Amino acid sequence: MSKVTVIAARVLLGLPFCVFGANGFWHFMPQPPLTGKIAALMGGMAESGYLLPLIFGTQIVGGLLVLSGRLAPLGLALLAPVLVNILCFHAALDPKGIVPGLVMTVLEIYLAWAYRGSFRGVLTTSAKPT
Repeated sequence: MSKVTVIAARVLLGLPFCVFGANGFWHFMPQPPLTGKIAALMGGMAESGYLLPLIFGTQIVGGLLVLSGRLAPLGLALLAPVLVNILCFHAALDPKGIVPGLVMTVLEIYLAWAYRGSFRGVLTTSAKPT
């Protein structure tokens, strides 16, 4: 794998997570009006008081780790469940908006493959405590 390709994929994955995570806190991008089930879901997450800050914070931390290249595998591990949720959200509630999530998932999978050596320990079937 080309070092340049890995860096480009890290930027294309990490930067949007940093930007959209930050937008979750500071609301610098306009958001379309929410209706129906999407409004109910987002309202419930906001009402919990902790879930949206947790999601947005995870996006920022994961995005920064992937962007920096330092602890990139940890950043990928943090972003993986966020991506699963993005895909499930769009599959269930907003299918027309799924393409960006699919692109990010392809980048995630590519980078997980590029850093596969870092994941060997957690993917072993014969793990033993030390």
